[in-house]
Amino acid sequence: MKNVAIVGDGGHGKVIRELINARSDTRLAAVLDDKFKTFEGGKEWYTGPPEAVTELPRLIPDVLFLIAVGKNSVRKQLAERLGLRKDDFITLIHPSAIVSKSAVIGEGTVIMAGAIIQADARIGAHCIINTGAVAEHDNQISDYVHLSPRVTLSGAVSVQEGAHVGTGASVIPQITIGAWSIVGAGSAVIHPIPDRVTAAGAPARIISSIQTSNKG
Repeated sequence: MKNVAIVGDGGHGKVIRELINARSDTRLAAVLDDKFKTFEGGKEWYTGPPEAVTELPRLIPDVLFLIAVGKNSVRKQLAERLGLRKDDFITLIHPSAIVSKSAVIGEGTVIMAGAIIQADARIGAHCIINTGAVAEHDNQISDYVHLSPRVTLSGAVSVQEGAHVGTGASVIPQITIGAWSIVGAGSAVIHPIPDRVTAAGAPARIISSIQTSNKG
């Protein structure tokens, strides 16, 4: 049984808790969030601020961590703030997801219920492949990407760091979505999307630039 401590106690954290409970080989050991000011032991799990990652290994041998925050930029900020090693993070795949044996999934990534990852897809670290999302063959998905529920990426799509593809969006083959860009829900992406823009519609068109840094 793997002991898992999650960092984040919002809506996405609730879903991650259920994912941990859905697996037969994982149990929730701790929930860490800035709203917890002190580190305490509870009846079911420990609670405390994110900095408690340094305390947990002493209390729970071989504990593994997962950043349970939906916003891509905040996940990156927390990964850098916590200073953990790659091997300290767990990758979680829901039992109902379908993942090709030739796919590669990075540390700290979650594959949610009903998601499908096809042959030779490469998923980076700290990604969210949400409920029912499809990453087809040869997809290249970089770190901190979020594919929302029911997203469909056709073959050989590239999604760069920190991009967020909205619910129900679809992307035709061999398209690149730029770093830290946002694709609106229900969009149909038939042309490449550059870095740091918001695109929406069918076909998707650029509607604004994203000026603020997503690196914290």
